[in-house]
Amino acid sequence: MEEQNNIIVGLDVGTTKIAALVGRKTEHNKIEILGIGKADSVGVTRGVVSHITPTVDSIRRAVEEAEAKSGVEINLVNVGIAGQHIKSLQHRGIKVRNNIDEEISQADLDALREDMFRLVMLPGEEIIDVLPQEYIVDNEQGIKDPIGMAGIRLEANFHIITGQVAAAKNIYKCVRKAGLEPAELTLEPLASSEAVLTDEEKEAGVALVDIGGGTTDIAIFHDKIIRHTAVIPFGGNVITEDIKEGCTIIRKQAEQLKIKFGSALASENQENEIVVIPGLKGREPKEISVKNLAHIIQARMEEIIEQIYYEIKNSGFEKKLIAGIVVTGGGSQLKHIAQLFEYVTGMDTRIGYPTEHLAKGADEVTSPMYATGVGLVIKGIENREKEQAKESYGTMQSKKTKLSLFDKILGKTKEWFEEEGEQ
Repeated sequence: MEEQNNIIVGLDVGTTKIAALVGRKTEHNKIEILGIGKADSVGVTRGVVSHITPTVDSIRRAVEEAEAKSGVEINLVNVGIAGQHIKSLQHRGIKVRNNIDEEISQADLDALREDMFRLVMLPGEEIIDVLPQEYIVDNEQGIKDPIGMAGIRLEANFHIITGQVAAAKNIYKCVRKAGLEPAELTLEPLASSEAVLTDEEKEAGVALVDIGGGTTDIAIFHDKIIRHTAVIPFGGNVITEDIKEGCTIIRKQAEQLKIKFGSALASENQENEIVVIPGLKGREPKEISVKNLAHIIQARMEEIIEQIYYEIKNSGFEKKLIAGIVVTGGGSQLKHIAQLFEYVTGMDTRIGYPTEHLAKGADEVTSPMYATGVGLVIKGIENREKEQAKESYGTMQSKKTKLSLFDKILGKTKEWFEEEGEQ
């Protein structure tokens, strides 16, 4: 089997499925997916690990399938985190530099970001990620990249994502018990946004809505900056439960009904369309009206969209989102869902497919249900490139230090020779 060099693995630990995606960057800066493994998720409830052993088994199955398809031995994985416990806050950091003549470097920005991880959180909470939004150099506002500038007072506005320590620890525990090493923990809506949004949309202002099985993740961007993140504890599973109760059928049949005949708009369906479901052992088959099915789905879907819309309004960017809403995740495959979003929120809506950065030929992963997995691969590649850039910068700096030391020695020797000559 091939070693995992220059190859990144994204592990999406979801409520309904666990997906492992093996990918790498091509010479054209696109992402090539080499293999994908998928397993039913048993021990995850609403995005949070609730039972360790079945989760570990599901991770193993997904990873083994991905290894078989890609021919790559998987050790290191980039994992996504979601769940209702995820919160976000804004904070400003300040660093006073000693020397105005020295340019602001990546090391200064890293030090400022590292400081944010020292913020005191509520008991049981920890900082998952710190995202710089914009920098301020000597009271000069709105700087996107201050590297190379001169200045004494360096400030930055940060978007800080927090979550429960226990939830993060349980994810790490499951990954390690499956014989893998977690490289990075990434917030799932951020991963999905990497996979389905264009730079133009992020600049214009857009709300990404990722409807999964147990949770719905939201990420709001404006002016290419992340402005708001939230996780709502409802997803496609509550719709399945409603169908099960409303039509008095078993869960498996309800899920198949939703996928094959489900629609988010009752008005789009004919009165006389009927689906016949076989009865349980020895019982009469059931007849279900497709229009009634759509009524059940629409009622619950409207409730979920109302909560999403509340989050968008809560962010303060509702009127600034020119690109409207992009819906992705498994739940976005429901018929007429974009129309229902537009009807409830009055905002432009499109379905997000994770094809934005994918190389050609990756047909298997073009479904919105793999948006998070593809995004985790993209994020992993970004993080690796940053690390490599940091290492080469460190090497360059140490070379400079060595050179300046050499110059000093040379200077001293020169002075000594000159003094000798004068005598």
